[in-house]
Amino acid sequence: MASALEQFVNTVRTLSSQGNYRDLCDYLSKSNEILIKNGQHLDNVLETLDIQQHSLGVLAVLNAKYNTPLVNATNENRFKQVKDFIFNCNGEQIRLAPDLFAELCHLVTANLTEQKQPIKGISLLQKAISKLQLYDSQLTSIHADLCQLCLLSKCFKPALEILDIDITGICQENVQGQSGSHFDAKYFLLYYYYGGMIYLALRNLDRALYFLEVAITTPAQEVSHIMLESYKKYILVSLLLHGKILVIPKYTSRVVNRFIKPLSQPYHELTNGFASNNSAELNMIVNKHNEVFARDHNLGLVKQVVSVLYKKNIQRLTKTFLTLSLSDVASRVGLASPNDAENYILHMIEDKQIYATINQKDGMVIFRDEPDKYGGPEVLKGLETQLQQCMELDKQILAMDEEIQVNPQYVKKATGLQEDEQPSKSAYAI
Repeated sequence: MASALEQFVNTVRTLSSQGNYRDLCDYLSKSNEILIKNGQHLDNVLETLDIQQHSLGVLAVLNAKYNTPLVNATNENRFKQVKDFIFNCNGEQIRLAPDLFAELCHLVTANLTEQKQPIKGISLLQKAISKLQLYDSQLTSIHADLCQLCLLSKCFKPALEILDIDITGICQENVQGQSGSHFDAKYFLLYYYYGGMIYLALRNLDRALYFLEVAITTPAQEVSHIMLESYKKYILVSLLLHGKILVIPKYTSRVVNRFIKPLSQPYHELTNGFASNNSAELNMIVNKHNEVFARDHNLGLVKQVVSVLYKKNIQRLTKTFLTLSLSDVASRVGLASPNDAENYILHMIEDKQIYATINQKDGMVIFRDEPDKYGGPEVLKGLETQLQQCMELDKQILAMDEEIQVNPQYVKKATGLQEDEQPSKSAYAI
């Protein structure tokens, strides 16, 4: 090994044995250039360090390996080294360098994405999140990486294990000296954007809409491409779920109204076409902006919106007619044939969106009144579940409120005292 690497190993061992991890973190932040220059010897360095005792040193070496071109080691060997490290490293040590640990996970995610092997990293990132988190509802930037890999591999269950937990805190990964720590907003936005896409794939539209709303209402001073794409999907999910665009909360940043809305003009045209209840007009708008929707990878959702309008128009017929022929249904809602109308009605009956029977002999549809939906044990069970959720939410809000009330920054701002206005300790002396 080169003398610079020998000095690196000795420093890591010495500071680790002394438990002087703060100084070790400072040293490692300045050693990256040395490690990258000596990339061909990094495997030898790893052999001299113990994963459990020298976790921070091994972490710095692995980061450098992912930032240098492969020379002797194969990509598979490098991945095995990272896997061994993440599963066996000292959690207390790596939490002292959360930015370095998260960066390694980002590099691994990017590499697996490039190699088209996203499923390999799912269990690895699950373990990484558990190592970095202080509690289950704490968000880390690795959450976004895990969601990305689950989306690419179409393996959603591991992502749901974290998505179903409401976030109550954020891991402060990027330390900036006296100015404190912060969390990269990019990964916050990506987590909620990817999460919304996963819930969309699973047809959980309520949860998808919530995640996309969080993404577009995140405080911002500049236009974010992630927020723009979230807004486009937010419009489409709103139409699928409510038949209109829900009003965006008042605390939404001005950039959404000033810049993001004008950049989403085709989607607003689609909304106007949907509101007209005219399927022919809506289809014209879809054809007009077909390339835009396809480029945004939203064409599938747009087609679902068109389908929802047909169903909405069929539901409107149930309020006017008791019986109607399939050909009349098709002509009134703008479907191509009675067979299409029959297929739509059968699916709507199956999903309990309408109550009707079809007479196959004469091709007539008989619409029926909706049965009482507020009776039976299932309704009571659902009500109990919702009450329990409300009670748990109330407890969380009270706990967070108490935490804010004793926060020194909040107290100082609430009392209106600036640092130079606060009385000195001697002022309280008797």
